[in-house]
Amino acid sequence: MATFVLIHGGGGSSWDWHLLGPELAGRGHDVVVPELPIEDRAAGFAEFCDTVVDAVGDRSNLVVVGHSYGAFTAPLIADKLPVRLIVLLTPMIPKPGESPGDWWGNTAHRSAEGFSEEEQFYNGVPAEIVAEASAHGRDQVSAEWNEPWPLGAWPDVPTRVLIAREDRFFPPDFQRRVAADRLDAVPDEIDGGHAVALSHPTQLADQLTAYLPR
Repeated sequence: MATFVLIHGGGGSSWDWHLLGPELAGRGHDVVVPELPIEDRAAGFAEFCDTVVDAVGDRSNLVVVGHSYGAFTAPLIADKLPVRLIVLLTPMIPKPGESPGDWWGNTAHRSAEGFSEEEQFYNGVPAEIVAEASAHGRDQVSAEWNEPWPLGAWPDVPTRVLIAREDRFFPPDFQRRVAADRLDAVPDEIDGGHAVALSHPTQLADQLTAYLPR
């Protein structure tokens, strides 16, 4: 049994994982779904990390999954706890000393044109789930936006990058380039858009559990 620690993205909440969590639990795994203190103007990377560490408690066999902006937090956990695997899901992959605010220009990010914000984030997600999403979003006013990412190097922990083939917000070619540049990694790919945990939870659970040693 593994413990999957699921870290939501920018403006997100534990609700973002409400379909994936039961899929993983149904496969016999423990699931921890912390909510980062993004509505606290004083909270930065240290507080984000502490929130996750506190939620994990004394659990072991940790697989930390960071979605989108959550990829800035996921590696920090490996600096505090014995993490066995990091999975970066449609991620913003940071580099040492880089602030989240600078990431966009540094990576030359360009999302797909001609789509609304909802169409960029939730393409492929069932309409009834999209209709619920706005009730679970949160204002991200926390302090980490201008903080340098605090690690001096990527943790010495196996890391997988998993991207979505229909992602409009972080298009696949962009994700492949950033993963190669920053982690010298070739991403794995799954059907779905940026919110793949809401559009393809069963397939995502299959992929995540396939990463575990047999």
